[in-house]
Amino acid sequence: MTSFNALLPPLRCRSVLFDLEAMVLMPGHLHCIWTFPYRDANFSSRWLQIKHRASQPCRELYLMAQSASRQRQRSAPIWQRRYWEHQIRDERDMERHMDDIHFNPVKHRLVQAASAWPYSTFGRLVREGIYPVDWGGNPVCDRMECK
Repeated sequence: MTSFNALLPPLRCRSVLFDLEAMVLMPGHLHCIWTFPYRDANFSSRWLQIKHRASQPCRELYLMAQSASRQRQRSAPIWQRRYWEHQIRDERDMERHMDDIHFNPVKHRLVQAASAWPYSTFGRLVREGIYPVDWGGNPVCDRMECK
């Protein structure tokens, strides 16, 4: 399998700097938690750069599937044109969103445990001691309610 880090090349453009706190790449969507520099909330430029950098390696695979509208707008068919943002309110909100992100592959029945999904930051957070390796795959987590 492709490692998660290989999916997106590092973003080196100074205008798109952020800390990636959590991320999960799913077959039809992705979820992220970012921390921006102080007084910076420019989501749009970050999404633009991520979509561009992730789309370039597979450009040949989807060119034929593009609608005329997407060709005019130079938009890849693998991305939605919109995104939803949410500002984390406090530590409890952060914990809930981190858990929701990493439990997403289990919730969608793609794997039995969060550790089995290679396209997320879960492994990094296990190595950092944030999560135990069996989190999201034990009976306690099976009763989690994710919205």
